Amino acid sequence: MDQAFLDNSLWRNIYCVLAGDSAQCASREYSSGLLPGGMEWLAFLIAAAAIIGLFVNGVLGGVIVLIWGERRLFGRFQSRTGPNRWGPFGMLTSVADAIKTMFKEDLVPAEADRILFNLAPVLIAAPALLVFSVIPFGIGTYVADLNIGVLFIMAVTSLTTLSVLTAAWSSANRIAILSALRSIALLISYEIPMALALVGIIMLAGSMSLGDIIAAQNVPFIIVQPLAFFVFFLAAMAEMARAPFDLTEAESELAAGYLNDYASMKFGIFFLAEFMAEISTSAIVTTLFLSGWRGFDPIPSHFWFGAKLIAVLFVIIWFRMTLPRLRVDQVLKFAWKGLFELTLINIVVTAILIAIWPQPTTSQLWMMAAINWPIAIISIWGVSKLLGTSSYDKPQPDADNPEYPVGSEEIPAASVYKAESTSQAQASNEGGD
Repeated sequence: MDQAFLDNSLWRNIYCVLAGDSAQCASREYSSGLLPGGMEWLAFLIAAAAIIGLFVNGVLGGVIVLIWGERRLFGRFQSRTGPNRWGPFGMLTSVADAIKTMFKEDLVPAEADRILFNLAPVLIAAPALLVFSVIPFGIGTYVADLNIGVLFIMAVTSLTTLSVLTAAWSSANRIAILSALRSIALLISYEIPMALALVGIIMLAGSMSLGDIIAAQNVPFIIVQPLAFFVFFLAAMAEMARAPFDLTEAESELAAGYLNDYASMKFGIFFLAEFMAEISTSAIVTTLFLSGWRGFDPIPSHFWFGAKLIAVLFVIIWFRMTLPRLRVDQVLKFAWKGLFELTLINIVVTAILIAIWPQPTTSQLWMMAAINWPIAIISIWGVSKLLGTSSYDKPQPDADNPEYPVGSEEIPAASVYKAESTSQAQASNEGGD
């Protein structure tokens, strides 16, 4: 067993309980194991299966709770009750929906490519699960600490574009294909500023490892890098197809969008992936900008991570309930003419500050924050002015085209069409003859 695995408390507490007789575990005060000597390979497989099952089931359980919590918050935001029938406070509503979805008829269009049609739900759910493999949820609590963790996350989440196109193309539905093409344009447009927003984080931490990035946050990077957080958060909302960027489905225009022909648990997996992406995005934001599991003793690190993750989820739900959907041209314009330029400003400013303070201390991080906040506010204000709609003057009515009155006024006589009587029309016709 490699020492990197034993530094992980999850691996160590499972593996060494099973293979405590090994030299590596003995050096960490594990005297005996459940398995006999020479069975370390079996202990490794059991530990791997247990950790994978723990994370997968934990994420799925979190999705069930998130669906219920989001619906309850929707009710509060919209001055209604929300789910309140199944279980106390409606807590079993999500479970009832899952059971109902399982027993629905699984339909496949006659002209669909069955292999790709069945593969698409797996392709869209797998990236959301893989992200959690590199997220540290507490001290020594992670599946793997990759030295390219940030690059791994960006590479895995980009597979969503392929899964969306696969789902639409395999169903042979024009509406689904139209939705997928519009969605791909959105996803590709926002992947670029989202990746560039993390350049400043990597420059400050000097590493792509998520563990090193957390260790470097003596001051949370949301304070040191406000412009990067602003761009990353909005780009992540677009990548999740959350309002106001929910052009992937746009129910009023494209029905269910690219998954229009999916039913039963295939549709359920798409729905599940959407909420898993919401949790994974909150976990990424917590790790990169909110100092991850770091907090104050004696409160456990896992509690700090969970509390920050829930706070980010609340902001995401609040954001969705506040803003209306944008047009597709507005969404693309915002990505290429707004967020992209903001990331370039952040990279240049961060590079200059790191050239001044190559190894910033805590006080120097606070000085960076004091410089970055005014720059972020001015940059966002300037971009909003460039992208904003120009003001219009109140139109003045012409003499021949009077202004249409409001309900409390009378219609001008010049605007009223008076039909001629029958006798007058006949007389004018006879005179014309």
